[in-house]
Amino acid sequence: MDRWILERERELTRLAAAAREAAAGAGSVALVFGEAGIGKSSLVRAMPERLPGQARVLVGQCDDLATRRPLGPFRDLVGSVGADLARAVMEGGDRHRVYEALHAELAAAPHPAVLVVEDVHWADEASLDALRFLVRRMEGLPALLVLTYRDDELSREHPLRHLLGQVSRTSRVHRLPLARLSLDAVRALSASRRLDAAQVYEVTSGNPFFVAEIVAAGGTGGVPPTVVDAVLARLRGLDPAAVDALEQLAVVPSAVERPLVDALFTDGVAVLATAEQRGLLTVEPDRVAFRHELIRRAVADSLPAARRIGLNRNILAALVARPGSDAARIVHHADQAGDQDAIARYGPDAAKDAACAGAHREAAAQLRLVLRQRHRYGPADLADLLERYAVESYTIADSAAAVTAEREAVALRRSLGDTLGLGADLRWLSRIHWWAGDADQAQEAAREAVAVLEHAGDDRLLALAVSNTAQLRMLSDRYAEAVEHGERAITLARKADDAAILSHALNNVGTARWRGGDPGGRLQLEESLEVALAAGEVEHACRAYANLIWTLLDNLRYAEADLFLPPAMDLADRAEHLGFLNYLHVELAVRRLAAADWEAAEKHAEYGMHDFVPARCPALTVLARVRVRCGRPGAGELLAEARQIAVRTRELQRTGPVAAALAEAAWLRGDLAAVTAAAGPVHAQADRLPGVPYRAELGYWLTKAGHPVRLDDSDHPYALQARGLWRQAATRWLEAGCPYEHAAALAESPDPADKLTALTTLDALGAEPRARLLRAELRRIGVQHIPRGPVAATRENPAGLTRRQLQVMRLLADGLTNAEIAARLVVSVRTVDNHVRAVLDKLDAPTRRHAADRAARLGLLADGEGAPPEPEAPLPHAET
Repeated sequence: MDRWILERERELTRLAAAAREAAAGAGSVALVFGEAGIGKSSLVRAMPERLPGQARVLVGQCDDLATRRPLGPFRDLVGSVGADLARAVMEGGDRHRVYEALHAELAAAPHPAVLVVEDVHWADEASLDALRFLVRRMEGLPALLVLTYRDDELSREHPLRHLLGQVSRTSRVHRLPLARLSLDAVRALSASRRLDAAQVYEVTSGNPFFVAEIVAAGGTGGVPPTVVDAVLARLRGLDPAAVDALEQLAVVPSAVERPLVDALFTDGVAVLATAEQRGLLTVEPDRVAFRHELIRRAVADSLPAARRIGLNRNILAALVARPGSDAARIVHHADQAGDQDAIARYGPDAAKDAACAGAHREAAAQLRLVLRQRHRYGPADLADLLERYAVESYTIADSAAAVTAEREAVALRRSLGDTLGLGADLRWLSRIHWWAGDADQAQEAAREAVAVLEHAGDDRLLALAVSNTAQLRMLSDRYAEAVEHGERAITLARKADDAAILSHALNNVGTARWRGGDPGGRLQLEESLEVALAAGEVEHACRAYANLIWTLLDNLRYAEADLFLPPAMDLADRAEHLGFLNYLHVELAVRRLAAADWEAAEKHAEYGMHDFVPARCPALTVLARVRVRCGRPGAGELLAEARQIAVRTRELQRTGPVAAALAEAAWLRGDLAAVTAAAGPVHAQADRLPGVPYRAELGYWLTKAGHPVRLDDSDHPYALQARGLWRQAATRWLEAGCPYEHAAALAESPDPADKLTALTTLDALGAEPRARLLRAELRRIGVQHIPRGPVAATRENPAGLTRRQLQVMRLLADGLTNAEIAARLVVSVRTVDNHVRAVLDKLDAPTRRHAADRAARLGLLADGEGAPPEPEAPLPHAET
């Protein structure tokens, strides 16, 4: 074992203990992470020595391919696992079969099984799906799952983030962050070569791989300036055949399987012996790999472009000659070699394999590469490829690419006189235009799709086109027309026996009826979901979930929405339907906004802050409302953009929330004219429709501004407040789980005691603008003892508490029990328990009393009138 591995004794001991627990049926996940070269692979290699004798160790590697191999790390297991898993992985089309075979393999004797997936930051989407499946079930398996990854390469949007979030929610997880070497460790490693340890440490910052490579290079009079130099120094002295072989292997971004090695080199692995002795390669009976990825990259990066192209051509020829080679690998090397014919030939299959495995980003990338060679395809084939690319781009929420590709597909179908193909693509174009936020273009394409297909003799395509029209009518609040078109589509779908279109049509009719005031529509919407799930139609299931959740949120049925959000997000995540996943995150943001959980609302809203219009508009609105309610600047800019998007969509589901947010912001800053300008036009539109929740809120803000409106006689809490029924409204808000709105309704009581109770809640929530207005009102009515709000220093929060933890801390300091805090904040007692534990940890306080004392010393409980928020630019008036 290398000397620097000795510093990993603690991590090895933990892994061994986890494996022994797994043998007893208590499976778990171990995360081994750190920067490149930190020693993750070395730790994994050292691990088998510490495991129980009966342990099975299975190792799969994720590769740095330009487009990932679907199920790449699990394909590496073939030859080490049972026939069922090997067949499922190699065939790859049925994800659930792969999942079940993986589960069965890890459950099989002998125990424990230790599955190591290395470099999971390079994992393809299908592999991430499989790992998510395993993570949810590890606690019941006699197995240990070890994932290694580079944590410093994970952006906020990195696909691995979702898997790590899921791992963090499991009860049995071992985190092994690997640290750099100390100066003493570098000194010990450098001693044998009589190198200047301080210089080595300064250059490498203690990165174990950098240190090991520089020490191995010998450093003639000084330390090489880069790791590339160190690696290339170790190549000097190798015979030319070995250097040629190393360079050949270096252009393969993965371990190289033995058959490919034998195809590349006349003498097979024998030519690699000297490179293995130098520690550059690991040679095993079934594969050859560089000892570290950084060695491979150093060699590859040193090659002249002409040499690299030739080496990739060699790999390409060997792969093409081998039956069953992965199309993705062929395309990767064809791209690197500049072989456009090979890209055109194998790219469509690579894209199909990726799409079948649920790796839609990889599928889109493959098709993007293929379409650079569009001149190599006839018009019909090119139209098919463009349609496929448009659908994959739509799936991953790349609306601009989807619109461009689908328009080209429509033009080709038109030139070919392909009536059915034209109708199908026009329907897709309508959907994609709506996805991109262009309502007028969506309606135009929808009309032409129906006209083209009306007498084309294909009930299935006509049903989908008619259902698409129903969908657009529903989205634009033309509910009667939506039901009319939708019921025709249902009849056609049943005639064609097409579950996908039936689900689509049921969704539109059910949503239109429910949002139009007919509660029976919910049953049809839930039927749409059931039909889609039973048929495995992910897109239609995601849309049913989204419409179901959104309507529940609009009707303040938050507890019911909570039941649908987790399975919906899991489905969209596993299927890599990024558009719906982002949209569902924004729905969750709306949910957390209602709960006054500002931090979580912002976190989930950030998922919608992309160019994907259906999610971006409500995401902007949520972020703006958090800023408005917390007195933070920047809401005006967010709402201005949200309003621009909303007006372009021509949909009340977008214009309504934006107008309400504008009205609330204007009222809080005392601009009653702006309240009327923001809420009035949109309220007039909503007032003409049945069952629209925005009517109640907009009507409430208009009454607050002194603008007369026809009173809404519904039992919506905003309608109750508009009629002066503050007590009933407060009760409804409390039952719905909306602490901010509950406090605002309570503040409308004529009783000062109720107002003071509302003030306490608003302070706990950090709702400074509303609390400041309420304090001013209490002073006007002569209340003598008004609690003073937190000073600005409190907002600086030196203890590092989150906003919610700060809310809990203030109530805890007031002597409230966890149950009382839960009731005040309208959350579960268990949630408060978790927040209290976190507060005690962050304040390093053994008891609640100590926590309160510590918070007081830090200024977290200091009295003082809060400074007014920074003034914002005037908010724009709403127009429809």
